[in-house]
Amino acid sequence: MEVTMNMFKKIILTVLTSLFLISNSNAGSIKIGTEGAYPPWNSKNEAGQLIGFEVDLANWLCIYMKADCTIVEQDWDGMIPALIMRKFDAIMAGMSITGERMKVINFSQGYADEVAQLAVMKGSSLEGMDTPSGINLSLGGSNVKSALKTLTGALAGKTVCVQTATIHQNFLESGDVGSVTVRTYKTQDEVNLDLAAGRCDAALAAAVAFTDYAEKSGKPVVLVGPTLSGGAFGNGVGVGIRKDDTELLKAFNKAIDQARKSGKISELAIKWFGFDASM
Repeated sequence: MEVTMNMFKKIILTVLTSLFLISNSNAGSIKIGTEGAYPPWNSKNEAGQLIGFEVDLANWLCIYMKADCTIVEQDWDGMIPALIMRKFDAIMAGMSITGERMKVINFSQGYADEVAQLAVMKGSSLEGMDTPSGINLSLGGSNVKSALKTLTGALAGKTVCVQTATIHQNFLESGDVGSVTVRTYKTQDEVNLDLAAGRCDAALAAAVAFTDYAEKSGKPVVLVGPTLSGGAFGNGVGVGIRKDDTELLKAFNKAIDQARKSGKISELAIKWFGFDASM
């Protein structure tokens, strides 16, 4: 009889625990991971608070979803593993939507375009490259081929610095611009500092990451060559979500639609980037 009662108590406890978890899930509590070190997409202010385009956008998306959200920091190179291990529920960290990443996680629709560009210090021999203003690697064509040929010649024997585990590193190592010496760093801040210190001939990242650094530091950083998109650079930046979280994916997509139609994404992009990078 005592054994039966103990089993009954365990069953009741299990049911109550399940109901508690379901209740919490239905309450719409979402934890969002960001890097906090990729301005102006995401960074921290002097008080250590998370700020940036994606921090503001995340807060607005949570309002549209009527969700209770928490934004947490995560090192870039551990971002996707942390999502899969359920340390948080979504990624908003300037993460471009690429085929390689989509093998592991899902993405919402894109909310902003992250065009990449090379940066050098003023006076560099790489200034004044004769290329189109921008190329889309997915479109191909003679302009793309000509620009890549120019970049290949200009970067030969040069050291280009990038943040590790990024689309920018993937592009440089793809062979599209020949054999380049690539130096990787844990954060974009470290890339910027070594570029300014002359330890890099050039650096590659989102163009706004360099303009933001130049504005705040006063360093004479100059953007060179074409803006780069498509191909290895993906199809815009979206929210990273686990494969099995299909309802959360729908909720984010609906919220992004609302934010776009209301003009909120454009407003935030202009505030943080100085131009409308919304998609």
